[in-house]
Amino acid sequence: MAARVVEDLGKALVVLRLGDKQLAQEVRESGKTVDALQLKIEDMILALIATQQPVARDLRELITVFKITSNLERIGDYGIHLVKTALRLSDFPPFRSTGRIERMVETAQEMLKQAFSAYLAQDSDSARKAAALDDTIDSEHKALSEEVLAFIKEQPQLVKASVRLLRLSGYMERLGDHITNLCEGIIYMIEGSHEELND
Repeated sequence: MAARVVEDLGKALVVLRLGDKQLAQEVRESGKTVDALQLKIEDMILALIATQQPVARDLRELITVFKITSNLERIGDYGIHLVKTALRLSDFPPFRSTGRIERMVETAQEMLKQAFSAYLAQDSDSARKAAALDDTIDSEHKALSEEVLAFIKEQPQLVKASVRLLRLSGYMERLGDHITNLCEGIIYMIEGSHEELND
């Protein structure tokens, strides 16, 4: 499920850069697969809890996986928001701020990869390092917001497209928050303690 979400974010980046409608459709279709995987995994977890009655670390792991799938599904949704907005923006002159969106998505991909390496290795410190990358996404979002507001003053006729870009940036910022939530879950699974990583 995580690998598919990372791949979909990569495809969404291509859509942003090139306006590839076929690839956009692939991302939308993949979103349905991600949703189905979430339901399948959660059904398996509920069956395990009901039949095996896990305790301590085993129960924490199942609860964590439940939370991870929920966050992955939301991250996948933000990838779909990205392709939809990218196609709408392709009708307008190139925006100078799309480079920041690209960096936000690339950082999110790296965060996800590191988070799942941490999950597989049962390494809470690596999960913290992955979550720390969200600061880059937050910085890009803040800078992009300021650039777009200045752009609206210069090009008021492009206010509608500019607002779409601002909304998209907000989605990407939230995407980073969901990955951070995922990292918090990994730390909880390993250490048994709740840690707030979203500032």
